[in-house]
Amino acid sequence: MRIVFLFLSLIVSTSTFAQTYQASDFTKENLFSENIEGPCFKNGILYVVNYKTNGTIGAVKQDGTTELFVTLPEGSIANAIQFDKKGHMLLADFKGHNILRVDMKSKTVSVFVHSESFNQPNDICINKKGQLFASDPNWKEGTGKLWRIEVDGSSVLLKENMGTTNGIALSPNENTLYVNESAQRKIWMFDVNAKGEVSNQTLFASFDDFGLDGMKCDLEGNLYVTRHGKGTVAIFSPKGEILHEVNMRGMKPSNLNPDYSMLTVLSALHN
Repeated sequence: MRIVFLFLSLIVSTSTFAQTYQASDFTKENLFSENIEGPCFKNGILYVVNYKTNGTIGAVKQDGTTELFVTLPEGSIANAIQFDKKGHMLLADFKGHNILRVDMKSKTVSVFVHSESFNQPNDICINKKGQLFASDPNWKEGTGKLWRIEVDGSSVLLKENMGTTNGIALSPNENTLYVNESAQRKIWMFDVNAKGEVSNQTLFASFDDFGLDGMKCDLEGNLYVTRHGKGTVAIFSPKGEILHEVNMRGMKPSNLNPDYSMLTVLSALHN
């Protein structure tokens, strides 16, 4: 299997959505495992899950060069990365039923929250208060849960009996939470209040074919969705209208992350 990491350049106008898109390789091939996931920026460095082998985190510099950042404890494999207000790296560890925390200076890895009620934490997003929202699919049963993780590490079940919950994203004003169901090919939106409680589950978009994976919002509130198996990134307006669908070189885009300062999106893909 050929592993690639692609760079997707997206230019956004403040008044109209620009029509310029270009996808090209950002790193050399075969640097990540087939489970490449969770790209997230911190201080100009892009951190990516599963560098060369599962259970690792790689660091990608702005020139595309890469290096190993940290190896996770045996039995842990991350699937998503976020950073808290103190600068700690938070990881959804789907193998260990954990949210892990990494000290960026010492590279010490600790368990931030563990629950036997977790299926396999998949994707996470974080609000300005430091609350995490986590998707939690059960792929075998085709079901999923939605969790909120508080700053103190306590977990709150927000929703159960969903489909295979996967990609998750907050709108820029943090009033809307988007969650997709991969197998069911649906994207749901929830209202979010000041306490981080969700309500008013509404269907945002649905598809007839291919799977759904990672999602992120840009500063305009547009939602970027990876179409696993189709090899595209679909871009929705906040009203649910498809603005554009960008073709990738790989057919299985897994996740993405906007770098707002450059108005670009890095998308982790594998063929």
